[in-house]
Amino acid sequence: MPNSPLIAYANVAKRFDAVTAVDDVSLEVAEGEFLAIVGDSGSGKTTLLRLANRLIEADDGFITVEGEDVRAADPIRLRRRIGYVFQSGALFPHMSVADNIGITPRLLGWAADDISARADELLDLVRLERALYRDRLPHELSGGQRQRVGVARALAARPRIVLMDEPFGALDPLTRDALGEDYRELHRRLALTTVMITHDMTEAILLADRIAVMRAGKLLAQGTPAELAASGDDYVGELLRTPRRQAERLNEALPRGGA
Repeated sequence: MPNSPLIAYANVAKRFDAVTAVDDVSLEVAEGEFLAIVGDSGSGKTTLLRLANRLIEADDGFITVEGEDVRAADPIRLRRRIGYVFQSGALFPHMSVADNIGITPRLLGWAADDISARADELLDLVRLERALYRDRLPHELSGGQRQRVGVARALAARPRIVLMDEPFGALDPLTRDALGEDYRELHRRLALTTVMITHDMTEAILLADRIAVMRAGKLLAQGTPAELAASGDDYVGELLRTPRRQAERLNEALPRGGA
């Protein structure tokens, strides 16, 4: 079915002992969509993300990826066909940039020449000069450079889906803004389906097509910013007011007509 969601959660729940981290959540992600999941710490947003590729297992409900019930999928194969970007980049410290990027293709049995060519292609895509960076180790990179390599690694096996867990949260503001815009362009150019976890509503509004808001394991609202504004939920309203207040304070603090 051409209009079926690429990722779908149906009445999904996940409990850790006495804590219900995800509570009866139903959510669909369309092919080609960029969805941001927003919420404070402990809201269940990262748990929801990790359920999609079976890094953890749901207790109740159903999750499908590309139309397949994830419970019927081999978890290793499932993870290898989904790109995953961690907050810190999570690169292997003893491996070069090129080897980090090529890890999933190598596990999938790609030829060495194809892996090397793919690493060079992706370094170009994430704006890292291949001659300067392909042989460096992660400790020789800045935080922003490590995160660009993390994005390249997630894209190496040409996945249709990329999951991102607070991918830009640890970066300085200028690097965060530039990398966010660069990833948004990659999402469009490569026709990806992206689910991004963030606690920053401004980032979600600027990058995502649609936003899902979670709190205490519950999905409170989902939609475009305009649709969220009509939700009537106090917490959702407070999240949306924060970027407005920041913009108002910036307008007051910055000189008119300046750079």
